Amino acid sequence: MKIEVDGATLYVEVDGPESNPALLLWPPGRCTVRDHLGIDRCHVWSQSWGLRPAMVFCAFHPDRAISASLYAANTDQPDMAAQQEGSRRAAAQRREAGIESSPPPKGFFEHEHPEAAGEATGALRKFDLAAVVHKLTMPVLIGTGSHDPNLVSSRVIAATAPNAKLSVLECVGHNSILEHPELALRTFLEFHDALGT
Repeated sequence: MKIEVDGATLYVEVDGPESNPALLLWPPGRCTVRDHLGIDRCHVWSQSWGLRPAMVFCAFHPDRAISASLYAANTDQPDMAAQQEGSRRAAAQRREAGIESSPPPKGFFEHEHPEAAGEATGALRKFDLAAVVHKLTMPVLIGTGSHDPNLVSSRVIAATAPNAKLSVLECVGHNSILEHPELALRTFLEFHDALGT
């Protein structure tokens, strides 16, 4: 479905049993589920640029986030060249280990309005994420690849957030959900199994 939020049109998919807690797969950018979908609390799962607004949401609305899974977490300015190099090293390591990676879904990196996406990511760079990490009081999973330069910042986040757990994803670079989706999902599910959710 499409919903209107503050002059923006957001594409939203809702699936699964309504009796289960909601899981918000946070895309890069800004959105809310409360006003338009009637959801008061949810689990949050985000990756890369999506984790920046997700962290802000969780920090300022801890009563709304049951848990937060922050993949490739980083409070510093991203080093995209280092991220790409780490992903190349991780891909070579996966090939050596016989781990097959699927290509990203067709159109995954395409944006209908690339200039708007650029403006959104530029705005996200202006917020000091490190200043709100201590407000992440819900259970937090930090899932970061062993070859992701964000691992340095992820370790700091995991040590600062009061209820955080760091999982280093072996043979993974910056994009664990694309590079090794089975490991990313297994890590997410094991975290929630341990929470009993």
